Amino acid sequence: MLDAIDRAIVGMMQLDASTAYADLGERVGLSASTINDRLKRLRAKGVIRRITAEIDPAALDLNLMVFVLVEVGGVEAERAFLEAMMAVPAVMECHHIAGDFSYLLKVRVASTGAYEDFLNSHLKTLAGIRRTQSLIALSSPKDSRVLPTVAGKESIR
Repeated sequence: MLDAIDRAIVGMMQLDASTAYADLGERVGLSASTINDRLKRLRAKGVIRRITAEIDPAALDLNLMVFVLVEVGGVEAERAFLEAMMAVPAVMECHHIAGDFSYLLKVRVASTGAYEDFLNSHLKTLAGIRRTQSLIALSSPKDSRVLPTVAGKESIR
């Protein structure tokens, strides 16, 4: 479990991972070296998986986001599907879900033509794909990877 200080640190790191350790320490009442030690521990425990830059998809001409529901039949087909999806950079997320479909994909491509190419090259070629349903995102009023760091009902907001 994370204590309140660790939660505050990871909360601030999610918003701006380039924040100086001295600034983080000042906000939570610790020295920069103590912040460094805590961050090393959080990385070692796998709490902080990696530190990355958030890039605007439009800057890379990836203007189309599609959520794809996929029904996969059979254990071997699922293994092949997962292996294939892990290898495709356009697949941003892959979630095993409950309900009528097996998986939910989040796909980022440049255009509807590029999405059609994705379907033809990466989904329709796989054995065991029973059906798919594509949901094109028209806009994304909220698109965040920032996790709530406060325990309890406050984290639901």
